[in-house]
Amino acid sequence: MSRYRGPKLKIIRRLGVLPGLTSKISNKKNPPGQHGRQNTKPSQYAIRLLEKQKLRYNYGVSEKQLFSYLKKARKNSRSTAQVLLELLEMRLDNILYRLGFAKTIHSGRQLITHQHIRVNQKKVTIPSYQCKINDIIEFAPNSKIDKKNLMNLDLSKIPSFLSIEMNKTSAQIKNIIPRSEVLMDLNELLVIEYYSKT
Repeated sequence: MSRYRGPKLKIIRRLGVLPGLTSKISNKKNPPGQHGRQNTKPSQYAIRLLEKQKLRYNYGVSEKQLFSYLKKARKNSRSTAQVLLELLEMRLDNILYRLGFAKTIHSGRQLITHQHIRVNQKKVTIPSYQCKINDIIEFAPNSKIDKKNLMNLDLSKIPSFLSIEMNKTSAQIKNIIPRSEVLMDLNELLVIEYYSKT
């Protein structure tokens, strides 16, 4: 199975807050399981595995996809961890979520596969489409999405690397995302260490 379709709050309780996975908040404090996580100190492997799982569940990518992003990041001359985050953040489904066009990354994926989104005036149906600087993202003219909700967008929450037009139905990518604007609480170096033996 490529994408997780089970209970999302269980993942939130195990891994911590993942803003791209769900906007719900669990009332339960303990990790999932009959007795919750035991008070044993996690191994170094377990710590790195949890950091990797945060990336996978937040961005909705499979293990194979995440590993291919890592291989692309390793070929770059810049920091592997930074490039890996940039590749994940510049996915089209994540850009829709960051703009506020979708409540979660999963709902952004749905907008794309249902052909509601155009990039540079071309129809795109691939959620993993890699956006580039100066790309213009907009709703298709024949889209039946209720655009009244878009008028209530909070422009103060839109990150600095994106700019939204006054009509709030189209946006442009101005720059590559800086590390400070990634919403997740993550130590990406531990993810690189997890894959260092592969």
